[in-house]
Amino acid sequence: MSNPPALGLRDFLAALPREGRWLLATVAIQLLGRGMTLPFTIIYLHEVRGFDLGLAGTLMGLIAIVGFVVTGPAGTLIDKYGARPVILGGLVCAIAGDVLLAFADTPVLAGAALCLLGVQAGVSWPAANALVATVVEGELRQRYYGVNFALINLGIGVGGVIGGLFIDVTRPETFTYAFLGNAATFTIPALVLLGPLRHLHGRAARPAADAPDATASYATILRRPEVVWLVAIGVLLSTLGYGQIESGFPAYSRQIAEVSTRVVGFAFVVNCAVIVLAQFWVMNRVSGRRRTRVLVATAAIWGVAWVVFGATGLVPGSVAAIIGVIAFQGLFFALGETLMQSAFPALTNDMAPDHLRGRYNAINSASFQTGAIIGPVLAGFLLEHGQSTMFIALMVVGCFGIVIASMRLERRITPAVNGLRPPLIPESAQTNA
Repeated sequence: MSNPPALGLRDFLAALPREGRWLLATVAIQLLGRGMTLPFTIIYLHEVRGFDLGLAGTLMGLIAIVGFVVTGPAGTLIDKYGARPVILGGLVCAIAGDVLLAFADTPVLAGAALCLLGVQAGVSWPAANALVATVVEGELRQRYYGVNFALINLGIGVGGVIGGLFIDVTRPETFTYAFLGNAATFTIPALVLLGPLRHLHGRAARPAADAPDATASYATILRRPEVVWLVAIGVLLSTLGYGQIESGFPAYSRQIAEVSTRVVGFAFVVNCAVIVLAQFWVMNRVSGRRRTRVLVATAAIWGVAWVVFGATGLVPGSVAAIIGVIAFQGLFFALGETLMQSAFPALTNDMAPDHLRGRYNAINSASFQTGAIIGPVLAGFLLEHGQSTMFIALMVVGCFGIVIASMRLERRITPAVNGLRPPLIPESAQTNA
């Protein structure tokens, strides 16, 4: 089995079709505004608008709830009308939500704004992944998803730094400018989709009515064993990963490891930096390898990371605890993320028939949103009740669950879906044949 040649950034961009380059060009800009507001929204609601902390937290939860609710309908709309109009609809909701949030002085207005942001959050992942899959094919698609993830982190990381330097609770207008700035960044991809990419609908031709899977519903898709295992992997990855980034990780770091908030913030910065710097190196090493084995490697790295992180509780407040917290977030966890994002989206889109790609990506998105709901609830309950050891143990056990589910999935999919290229046949062999 031959591996594809390593590609640098210039070679990768040159190999992309024109549409792929346009789509990629807007990623970091769009996430720049998100990075400026993401860490500070709950502070804005509580300290600037005067909502009590419990209400502010509940309002923030609307983003995840609404996002989960709209994911299913979004997948159906993508398959029926194409990914481009769905993305545009989400961008309009995001612009309106940020503008409304900038001036929301009542819980009702803030709730409405966050619901609009939830709509965009729910439709953006399945629609964007489906649109990319219609213009970027083969091995290049896997590389694209990895680069896209690096640019997302670059935008969020730079935006977070800008927000940290600019936003000030003693100057409420700085929050208003930040939310309006975020709304402005959403207009960039909208203009690209309405201009250079107006011809791109992102909708596959539908098969004949009597063809297999021509009218497959979510229920039909979810009865397939390979999809069930894919969903299980997605839920576990999110519960152990993104579901802990803003909940279990900071809570354990502060309460058990007893490090400062500055250390926690620095760990996030290191995380983003490692992802941006390591993504191409990782992509060139996983390209052409079984994607399920890449997910196994992700689980192994995360398992070690959780053990290291758990050990910080044995030396609270020490230099070793600080090093452990930063190593967890900045080295182990970031490396696992780069592996996961190089494999999981490509696995989903190669598994999906073209005309059902919207539904498959919606299922993928819903599995991650489910984990993002389970993760904080699990962490909050265990840490609040003094079960920090149990919390770490469950994270490690969950990593073993990813390994088992990945190996089960490997038995259910073809080598091509799993990222393996057919071996090249020498010209001499073809001539002899």
